[in-house]
Amino acid sequence: MLKRELYLSQIRGFYHSDLVKILVGIRRCGKSVILNQIIEEIKEEGVDDNHIININFEFIEFEELRDYKKLNVYIKSKITDQNMYYIFLDEIQNVNRFEYVVNSLRASLKNISIFITGSNSKLLSDELSTVLSGRYVLFHIYPLSYKEFIALTEKDPYDEDSFWNYARWGGLPNRCEFSNETDIKNYLYSVFDSIILRDIVKRLKLQDTTLFDLLLQYLIDTTGRKFSSENVIKYLEKENRKISTETLYTYVSALCKALILQRVYRYDVHGKAVLKTLNKYYVTDLGIAQIKHNNTSFKNFLILENVVYNELKVRGYEVYIGKTKSGKIDFVTKKDGNTKYIQVSYGLNSPEVIEREFGVFKTISDHYPKYVISLDQEDYSQNGIKHINLLDFLMSDEF
Repeated sequence: MLKRELYLSQIRGFYHSDLVKILVGIRRCGKSVILNQIIEEIKEEGVDDNHIININFEFIEFEELRDYKKLNVYIKSKITDQNMYYIFLDEIQNVNRFEYVVNSLRASLKNISIFITGSNSKLLSDELSTVLSGRYVLFHIYPLSYKEFIALTEKDPYDEDSFWNYARWGGLPNRCEFSNETDIKNYLYSVFDSIILRDIVKRLKLQDTTLFDLLLQYLIDTTGRKFSSENVIKYLEKENRKISTETLYTYVSALCKALILQRVYRYDVHGKAVLKTLNKYYVTDLGIAQIKHNNTSFKNFLILENVVYNELKVRGYEVYIGKTKSGKIDFVTKKDGNTKYIQVSYGLNSPEVIEREFGVFKTISDHYPKYVISLDQEDYSQNGIKHINLLDFLMSDEF
């Protein structure tokens, strides 16, 4: 089992804190494994089993505890002394009004450390923030990064087949148990179906799942392109399906809340402002994209953009689409007060392509670092703009 050190190193400082630790990420990205690894580490520190309360709400034996009042009573019954208790509540979004239980426990008991995980954006909502009054710390958990994928599978990181295996089938950890393409697809379909059925169809009470599926397919096929409701509606009309603008945005919002898609806003490089129009969407896991897309050309720059975007998010960057006076930059990133500009290209295989990819930075007068990332082995760095091989970028600890 791969130790998710990237996340454990961020969480360790809070193991014994009274702040509620929230781990949020798409289903099957490895949140439960991280909780188990935290439990193992606190046991190694000397915490005994009687002071660990571990509840996974996807297990049938805890079904009754989905009633928030029963959950509250159950947990309090387990706390019998003044020593520290560690409470792990996995997939807590299955409990209605769970935030009130968590807040009540935190407010009434001083000897507890609470960890919760969830697979939808309710854990990111303003409502939760209000109820917990800021007494929490949030950790975004993502599918395996390329470096983690290599560590788990022990593949050659610089072998082209290794990279395209990752880019094609994504980073959900359990899919790495299968080598047969049919088995991988079946696994990914099961994950996708569980997300759609549990987190979207049931919540929205959808009747027309075919329409919803067509919308998702379109969004995946146009990953990384500017979102236009008019274009989506026209596409669906060609498929003899109609949808209102209001319903369209409801469906897109549901996909984001289920963490299948991630919305990326534009950033005006010259005006230094975040723009809320003409945003883009990227897929959280490329394996889900693979089973849902209808694009015959898989190895293209949009897929590489998605890989780079996901890697930047794993590394804790705020990521935007850059808007300049003369066009766009693939990504503007911000972290710890620093800004970086990034352009992604499949290959710099002609002077025209080189001029296009490096030329996008010409109108930017500030001195923040600028990068072009591509699959090329040759170093094309020029005029203070650094060129990085994509696999070097994915395998490096520094960026």
